[in-house]
Amino acid sequence: MLHSENLDSKIKTFWPKDGPPTQEVKKYVKKYSKEKIVIKCGGRVLLDQDLFNNFIEDVAILKKLGLTPLLVHGGGLGIKKKLDELNIESKFIMGLRVTDEKIIKIVENVMIEFNKEIVSALEKKSCKAKSITVRESNIIYVEQKNKELGYVGNPTNIDVKLINNFIQKNFVPVVAPMGLDEKGQAYNINADTAAGALATNLKSRRLLLMTDVKGVYDENNELISEIRSAQAEKLIYNEIIHGGMIPKIRTCVNVLNNNVKGVVIIDGRKPHSILFELFSDQGAGTLIRK
Repeated sequence: MLHSENLDSKIKTFWPKDGPPTQEVKKYVKKYSKEKIVIKCGGRVLLDQDLFNNFIEDVAILKKLGLTPLLVHGGGLGIKKKLDELNIESKFIMGLRVTDEKIIKIVENVMIEFNKEIVSALEKKSCKAKSITVRESNIIYVEQKNKELGYVGNPTNIDVKLINNFIQKNFVPVVAPMGLDEKGQAYNINADTAAGALATNLKSRRLLLMTDVKGVYDENNELISEIRSAQAEKLIYNEIIHGGMIPKIRTCVNVLNNNVKGVVIIDGRKPHSILFELFSDQGAGTLIRK
């Protein structure tokens, strides 16, 4: 943790020009200094080089400020691209991909590729990172969600000891959203669900879900900057929240019922949205509280 008097001058050396104003940073560093922050990145952030570099820079900055970020990455668009190349059609049930034996192998390869890319990008920023995949240091154990979906899992157990061990050694854990069942079979997990399970088990202060939208909208199509979980449920019931946003909100509500103080849906397409969310009074996206 940096000392207050040299914090200002230190921050200025690595703060991005288009980041939030630095005068608000100090109070937030204090607020989050002993807290774990789980960040789920997915969508375009993983495929657009500029957004990706921006994201990596933000995570490296969190580390420099003495915070404890943990990353969970998606891979849906990358998986879709690979399946399209191989002419394999995907079926979805309630926003989740039906995953057979052939598809789970492809999912695993794509996820591991994304994982290595993130780890190596962080290391280039002098930020120690640790790959956590079903092949390497697996921490998520699952049961099959249902027969129809095939190899899609629900997290039943997180190896908190292992992940805390990496954190103590100053690594940023980079977690692929997959897990193993008791037979050692790999399963795909919805990345929001995996990030939610991680945040809950680690009693994380904040869960940030980066998406390709600005946040949650109301019936007039206006962005909602803060919402209670009961109101969010109502928006689902009235079909104002629909499609892929439903599993996201379900994850948020579930996590809030299990000790996480706040979940934020932020726009990964906006430069430095992580910094704006954590270090500015205005925030970014939609904050959901219990």
